[in-house]
Amino acid sequence: MGEWKFSDPPNVAVFVDRGIFRRDDWIAYVSHDDDDGSWQFHNNESGPVEEGDIMIVSLQNVVQRDESILELADLPEGWHAWRSSKSSPWQRAKSRPVGFNDND
Repeated sequence: MGEWKFSDPPNVAVFVDRGIFRRDDWIAYVSHDDDDGSWQFHNNESGPVEEGDIMIVSLQNVVQRDESILELADLPEGWHAWRSSKSSPWQRAKSRPVGFNDND
């Protein structure tokens, strides 16, 4: 693993879809939450995420599994990143506030 680029320490707890560690799913979506600065890592399965599908691991464990996550070390709080395949480049955007509705 290369140089640690995150401002968070390697042992910070993050939320990860269980399939990423149990089934070796690839990471398709990452969020850096605005409300508490937490990180979330999700696989490419669509649909709602059940509480039992989430596990807590260290950020370093996620980076060791997929070093492309280092490219997101500067992702600001309140932003998210996604990609369409494991080899696709990461795309980024500011997350919409919780409760945001396009029809307002």
